[in-house]
Amino acid sequence: MEKLLKEVRILKIYALTLTIIFALFLFMSFRPDITHQKFQEIDVERINVVEKDGTLKMVISNKARQHPGMSDGKDLSKRDRSPGIIFFNGVGDECGGLIYEADKQSAGMVYSVDQYKNDQVMQLQYSQNTSGDKKDRSYGLKIWDQSDDFPLSAQIKVFDSLAALKNEAVYEKEVQRMSDAGLLNKERLFIGKTKKGEVGLFIRDEKGKTRIKLYVDKNNKTVIEMLDENGQPVSR
Repeated sequence: MEKLLKEVRILKIYALTLTIIFALFLFMSFRPDITHQKFQEIDVERINVVEKDGTLKMVISNKARQHPGMSDGKDLSKRDRSPGIIFFNGVGDECGGLIYEADKQSAGMVYSVDQYKNDQVMQLQYSQNTSGDKKDRSYGLKIWDQSDDFPLSAQIKVFDSLAALKNEAVYEKEVQRMSDAGLLNKERLFIGKTKKGEVGLFIRDEKGKTRIKLYVDKNNKTVIEMLDENGQPVSR
């Protein structure tokens, strides 16, 4: 009998403790200042910024937990990505980001702006070779054209199908066909410093071929070139 009374007392204490904890949680949920917290320092591997309905808008993450990207509201296949910030728009697409990385082979940082339903159209970028004595580096602004007829979701399906064939010749031939048809991105402009040490403006045509160069080379020589569609100088 005494043992039974002891067990009942334990149960009462347990029930009372749970009731107090529940009451505290309930009280805290109605505190007006609970939505605004202040921290002096916090260590975290990933932060997801979401709307009230849970829609993902931004991810700040280390490399191991970085978001793979999203298209049409669906996550892309898991892949290695650099640490940084990834942005998402209201229709469930990745729409840009800020990433960075460095190791014993290379270093770089990129801020990208993506076209609606497609890949990047503008980047502020820096890259450098960190191995050996020749430390090539390039930095500046790049812009691309993206096809409205070949959105990113369609590109992913096509390239996944080509990769599944495991035939490099077929892969390269189909990529070239899509490029010639104007379906793949084309670099149109670069303003900055090239790996050759040229600092200036480089403009390409709709096929991605350089047509105008205006730069100062590594020997401080000023160069202004106009090229035809075959890359031959028209004037210099």
